[in-house]
Amino acid sequence: MISEAEEPDLKGDRAEGENPPSGRLALLRPLAVRDFRLLWAGESISLLGDQFYLVALPWLTLQLTGSGLILGTVMMTAAVPRAVFMLLGGALTDRFSPRVLMLFSNMVRALLVALIGTLIFVGAIELWHLYLTAALFGLVDAFFFPAFTTLIPRLLAEERLAAGNSLVQGSAQLSTLIGPAPAGVLIASVGIAPAFVFDAITFIFSASMLWLIRSGNHPASALQIVEIAEAGPPKSASLLDSIRAGLGYAWRDEVTRAILFMIAAINFSLVGPFFVGLASLADRRFEGGAVAYGTMLSAWGGGALLGTLLAGSIGKPRRRGLLFISMSVGLGIGAILIGFMPNHIGASVVIAFMGLGSGFTNVGMVAWLQMRTTPQMLGRVMSVVMLAGVGLSPFSFALAGALVDVDATFMFAAAGALVLLSAAIAAMSRTVRSID
Repeated sequence: MISEAEEPDLKGDRAEGENPPSGRLALLRPLAVRDFRLLWAGESISLLGDQFYLVALPWLTLQLTGSGLILGTVMMTAAVPRAVFMLLGGALTDRFSPRVLMLFSNMVRALLVALIGTLIFVGAIELWHLYLTAALFGLVDAFFFPAFTTLIPRLLAEERLAAGNSLVQGSAQLSTLIGPAPAGVLIASVGIAPAFVFDAITFIFSASMLWLIRSGNHPASALQIVEIAEAGPPKSASLLDSIRAGLGYAWRDEVTRAILFMIAAINFSLVGPFFVGLASLADRRFEGGAVAYGTMLSAWGGGALLGTLLAGSIGKPRRRGLLFISMSVGLGIGAILIGFMPNHIGASVVIAFMGLGSGFTNVGMVAWLQMRTTPQMLGRVMSVVMLAGVGLSPFSFALAGALVDVDATFMFAAAGALVLLSAAIAAMSRTVRSID
């Protein structure tokens, strides 16, 4: 059981949150909780550093090889272990401290990007270094992300959960707004190595914030422990049994199952074209090179940030299912339009609107899943949700890498068409339409 000293923020949060205010004040209330404030600060800085990595890695790959196909396979190399081990990461999160898993993950990733920066600086970087780094990054991510999404509801009371998710996702979107363009400028003016070193420093900062967190260290906090029989096997059960229980829990819930299919379809259609396709357009079609690439990524961040803050300010959205379907339609149309854009300015405008819809919808959906799920199963269920998002990413990266070398316009058009098809299928499902 968690000690009295480890849960004062949770108790105070619950007491103060009985009649939560609305609007901008409600959005900021989670920051009154010390441990959430530490988590938010650390991850916000780390996410900013990630944008430098996400610009530097594709750009370095293209400079070494000039091949969109190889870029796709590098991204695929990160996606495969992330998908394969995501369920294991969720099972371990439900057994051990998510804070400790996050702390370990951040230190490993700091070491990896620091090594890549050093190799670039001494002129010893080779393509196989990028494949190895991508694979190890993906492996560590598989443990970090389930732990992260599980720790948030252990630090905040339910009435502050949507606002807390909005702040966290808002930071992620803000980082994609303010990070990629400076990263592109840094790479163009100084070189690629400093971008990797900067990311390493931000990981170390995030680890130091996690070290200071007092609560959320146990598989379930005192406020979240409930006696529900279907919560899954006891800790004495094997990890395989735990993973099987998580899969079964998510599959038996009809609404969660429908959401998983939607997430999988959208991510398969867009992840590869977005990361591989935009880098290729910046390198081959648009003027500006790395700066153009960073600008387009920042446009997504700006739109998503606005959508995220709006979602956190207005409280619980109505008709989440219809909102999710509408967002999918917008993403599909936007993907098609990107392929026809003659310059990165036009593409950035389209991308910003796509980010707006995505950011608004994601906040409500994540909070809905966190509140709907039995606490003892939260790590595993969130890992299943993430698996739906990343499980098909390797195929998406590989296919996008192959198609972009043939015709980028066709690749974006095909991606958008697949998203529109998935939205049409979801619209015919009463289960999805009825999500509220």
